[in-house]
Amino acid sequence: MGKKLYVGNLSYNTYEASLRDLFQAYGQVASVKIITDRDSGNSKGFGFVEMGSDAEASAAITGMNGREVDGRQLKVNEAMDKPRNDRY
Repeated sequence: MGKKLYVGNLSYNTYEASLRDLFQAYGQVASVKIITDRDSGNSKGFGFVEMGSDAEASAAITGMNGREVDGRQLKVNEAMDKPRNDRY
């Protein structure tokens, strides 16, 4: 299983299909998810891309971090695990 990447500073006009196309240049894309507001359905400006391997994920980070897409400079790095609330 590959690495999940955080993709931030997305334009509200960027869609999952176009994000998949951009990242496929660096290898197999296992999944793409742009996070949306549950009430309005509008993009929150960030999402996640899961690459097929660690090497492909590293190549995607190097190639896409700072790249301008739809007028916005992307922030791409390895996704952190979601914090768990049961630690308290």
